[in-house]
Amino acid sequence: MRLRGQPLGTKNLIGARVEASRKGLGMKQKELLAQLQVRGVDLNASGLSKLEGQIRYVTDMELLALSDILNVSVMWLLTGRDR
Repeated sequence: MRLRGQPLGTKNLIGARVEASRKGLGMKQKELLAQLQVRGVDLNASGLSKLEGQIRYVTDMELLALSDILNVSVMWLLTGRDR
């Protein structure tokens, strides 16, 4: 497993939780990217890496798709809690 080469950024709140959820499901980035494409979200590997590293902004469409794919609530992605 490769470790992140740079510290987390400040451009989004969800990146670290997306990465943790994806890894918790045993899903590779490539698999997540395929699921995003099925839902009409065109994101490349670099974009996903930047999203997970919190150095890229996240669109509302991406947020909804990630929530659905990872089977977590939008609120959890944003805050780390469901309420």
